[in-house]
Amino acid sequence: MENTSELIAFGPIPSRRLGQSLGINNIPPKSCTYSCVYCQVGRTRDMPVDRKEFYQPKEILREVKKKISEAGSKGEVIDYLSFVPDGEPTLDINLGREIDMLRPSGIRIAVITNASLIWEKPVRDDLCRADWVSVKIDAVSENAWRGTNRPYRSLKLENILRGISEFSLIFKGTLTTETMLIQGVNDGEEEIKSIAGFISGINAARSYISVPTRPPAEQGVRPADEDAVNRAYQLFIEKGIDTECLTGYEGNAFAFTGDIKRDLLSITAVHPMRKEAVAGLLDKADAGWDIVENLIKKGDLLKVRYRGRDFYVRKTRL
Repeated sequence: MENTSELIAFGPIPSRRLGQSLGINNIPPKSCTYSCVYCQVGRTRDMPVDRKEFYQPKEILREVKKKISEAGSKGEVIDYLSFVPDGEPTLDINLGREIDMLRPSGIRIAVITNASLIWEKPVRDDLCRADWVSVKIDAVSENAWRGTNRPYRSLKLENILRGISEFSLIFKGTLTTETMLIQGVNDGEEEIKSIAGFISGINAARSYISVPTRPPAEQGVRPADEDAVNRAYQLFIEKGIDTECLTGYEGNAFAFTGDIKRDLLSITAVHPMRKEAVAGLLDKADAGWDIVENLIKKGDLLKVRYRGRDFYVRKTRL
């Protein structure tokens, strides 16, 4: 068997959601409960739903401690230890134990899960040990869920949604959601309204709307277009959901920093901007509207309409 222990810990890498994140790959590629059409890691090789041990917890602890030491020696800051493997992290039956073993590091711990097993109490108990958890909510209707996530045949959407709701009531850390939008699959207005309605009923600190930014597992899969992303953003906001878009560059500029083009592109990759907001930012930079027109001509920025208003969003590219 291939020795993959050296691949367990990686980074730290910049993350818009988590700052400087040291990744923990606790699942060998690619064991997952889903075979999402958009997966940017590749097609699912092994599709189990029963939890088991993939690595010994002491092996994970050793590799993570090694990376922490290496980062420290180079003056690198680590904001989170993040379980973000090439498969579904909750398939690891030792997940809760591993979180407990890493706790003495003093670094906050995050888990990014597709939530497919969250209907199981032991999984919810393990996730409760983390400081920050992201759950995937790509769809709340059966057809869109199966078309987007292609789940293992025994999984039931109603159980997953109920599990997410139950988890949101007991989790003491920061809960976030992520919704990946695929053109013609789960980006319709009614589906988005239903997703927003569900999310508004759970205790999520923030929700992220994303599109594939790297080639997906299946040919012909396209990210939702800018109109759909903007519409989803507005519908989430109307439900009172703290929302960000993850559609491009991992920039973090939310005010004028001296480079107006970079600022516009980094902001509109996260938050679609109304025309008056763009104008206000240009005023701060003492810049003219020709900046916007040039970005549109280059294909970096796009103007879209929503309920009679103009919004500007960063152009989505694969």
